[in-house]
Amino acid sequence: MSTIVVSQQGPVARVVMSRPEKHNAFNPELIQELHQNFVRLGQDESVRVVVLSGEGKSFSAGADLDWMKGMGEADEAENLRSAREMGELFRAIDQCPKPVVGAIQGTALGGGAGLVCSVDIAIAGPKALFGFTEVRLGLVAAVISPFVLRRLGYSVAREKLLTGERFGAEEAFRIGLVHQSTDNLEEAVEATVTRLLKGSTQAQAASKKLLTEVWTLPEDKQLEPAAKCIADARASRDGREGLAAFLEKRSPRWVD
Repeated sequence: MSTIVVSQQGPVARVVMSRPEKHNAFNPELIQELHQNFVRLGQDESVRVVVLSGEGKSFSAGADLDWMKGMGEADEAENLRSAREMGELFRAIDQCPKPVVGAIQGTALGGGAGLVCSVDIAIAGPKALFGFTEVRLGLVAAVISPFVLRRLGYSVAREKLLTGERFGAEEAFRIGLVHQSTDNLEEAVEATVTRLLKGSTQAQAASKKLLTEVWTLPEDKQLEPAAKCIADARASRDGREGLAAFLEKRSPRWVD
């Protein structure tokens, strides 16, 4: 792999975007390698949590502008194929069955801010800077829009996508783009990982799947998949083990 670095320590996998000279901007290689590895890590039973970060000063500056300029000269079919591949990357992160933590140490603009919306838990360091800046380049925050809407809600998403303004970690926390703003990013990420490892991987995967499904259903259709989910969970291996551990006043088997 040339654009990312993947490592694993125990049950925690770390995916680091590694194009610091380009501020970890997206190009076809980065999109493909991120996509492939999130699919792979989601299927790896030895992995329980994934941490996504960027090397250097930036988390991700969004799409590589040289690449985007070239795509402007491509035909419609090629543009559609490229846009769909980028959209599938965000979906792979969003639907990864393992909890995904985003460690945002620097700039996250355009598609980089879209990555922030795709992870389960986003944590911003003191130098984090955000913006859905596409409109200021004559572009549209299109493929990330489903994830932005789910994270920010309709009203805030409209304001941020239409102005294209940049904003810091405190504002990102205020509007719900990130879940925590901290002066010690590494410590906050480790604390979050520790909390996640206390949960059942099986239950976390089921929770993510259920939330995705229920979100898209009208209210009168939401109860049935929710009822089916808890019925399956009660009868599952982890469900039986978790309840037994609680009643026996011991830690469940998935807690070291």
